[in-house]
Amino acid sequence: MDAVTGFTDSDRAVFGAETREQFAAAYPETPVKLRHNLEHHPLLTLEALAGLAGKLPNDQIEYNRGDLPIGLDGKPAPTGLSIEETILHVATSNSWAVLKNIQQVPEYEALLLSLLGELKPVIEEKTGAMLRPQGFIFISSPNAVTPYHFDPEHNILLQLTGSKTMVQFPAGDNRFAPDTTHETYHSGGPRELTWADELAAGAMEFPLAPGEAVMVPVMAPHYVKVGPDSSISLSITWRSDWSFAEADARCWNGVLRKAGLNPRAPGRWPHSNKAKATAFRIWRRLGLGS
Repeated sequence: MDAVTGFTDSDRAVFGAETREQFAAAYPETPVKLRHNLEHHPLLTLEALAGLAGKLPNDQIEYNRGDLPIGLDGKPAPTGLSIEETILHVATSNSWAVLKNIQQVPEYEALLLSLLGELKPVIEEKTGAMLRPQGFIFISSPNAVTPYHFDPEHNILLQLTGSKTMVQFPAGDNRFAPDTTHETYHSGGPRELTWADELAAGAMEFPLAPGEAVMVPVMAPHYVKVGPDSSISLSITWRSDWSFAEADARCWNGVLRKAGLNPRAPGRWPHSNKAKATAFRIWRRLGLGS
């Protein structure tokens, strides 16, 4: 067994051939359930994760109450527990926790890069160089909720322990995340979105058990509900030139909107959004927004 990754020579592929084919057919825009065999990795036990939390900077750890609404206004309340207590007693602590950028710790960086390495040929064939690989680990008490939000990365969420349901909504659809909200987020605003019950009609539900995963397109709105047992999930993410261009085009639209215009939303992949992204990068380089 490899002391860093936890894999033996016979089981190095976490994503099997069929899963890689499914991923290739769906990436980057179509949500899809996938299979993996990472459930029993030694770096992903509660004890190991409590140790990991002690190695990460404080600003890379977030934890709070788990009994949250789907739509959240402001930051949730803390529980009063330490992060180590939260993780080790997650079954009873009514908590939700995330360990961010786990690649800052060498053995977790090796794990992340080995996982993404299995998918890298498909990723780079479609969206170019795989940029800024990052890993996030979510530890949640039974029935915890991650409120409605979106994220700027290409993302695969792997369920390791317990169950959860990810509820996704179409990326780039103004009904689920208004263009102005995208612009505010990419200009430094929050990732939380405003929930309304009528949005539920557009939901796509992905129930996840250990050994299952789901791909989340860039900026696809979603929320997560944990099942009746405590849960551990690993999110492996990366950026692409396309995702950065989409973000910069959103920022440029924000500039145009402040000037009184009503700009068209950036195109989803495979549209490049190059013109708007370039305009914003020049505007920023010239310091015109300061």
